[in-house]
Amino acid sequence: MNRAIFLDRDGVLDELVFYESSSEWEAPRSLSDLRMIDGVRASLTRLVASGWLLFIVTNQPSHAKGKTSRDNLESVHGEVLRQLDGLITRSYVCFHQADDGCDCRKPSPRFLREAAQEFDVDLSQSWMVGDQDSDLACGRAAGTHVALVENPRSANKRGAIMPELRCASLDDVIAHLERAGA
Repeated sequence: MNRAIFLDRDGVLDELVFYESSSEWEAPRSLSDLRMIDGVRASLTRLVASGWLLFIVTNQPSHAKGKTSRDNLESVHGEVLRQLDGLITRSYVCFHQADDGCDCRKPSPRFLREAAQEFDVDLSQSWMVGDQDSDLACGRAAGTHVALVENPRSANKRGAIMPELRCASLDDVIAHLERAGA
């Protein structure tokens, strides 16, 4: 069986953006707003070299909330994948908002379970890495280990779930896994 790292996207791989219209830090709504976090590609390259499968699992509700077009969101996600070309095994995107009642929006573990089935992933030997409680709850529900990236811009969206690992950045998470021999 394979082991995997499931990655939230915004606040872990790319920078959150402050929008005056909502007075909140959010996922980038357009290509011009997308900024990858420094060093992410190099960090993910180390994981792949160590035999991990990498998956992005992200909620992208801005279109459902009327803040941008779905095309814009798909362009942003496509650019993230382009910049991480060859590293991501598959990405899973939920475009719904919380009120839609879908079964794909984190904290639902649906996408992790789909990846596990399709790619022969042992969820008990895998990690969910995110910056919000919904990411940690998703990982816990799927049976993975959970790591929190303490992005200061998403601090208001966490605190109810205790992670197994708490780090300042994705690179710190990876350094911990390397030290642990994972």
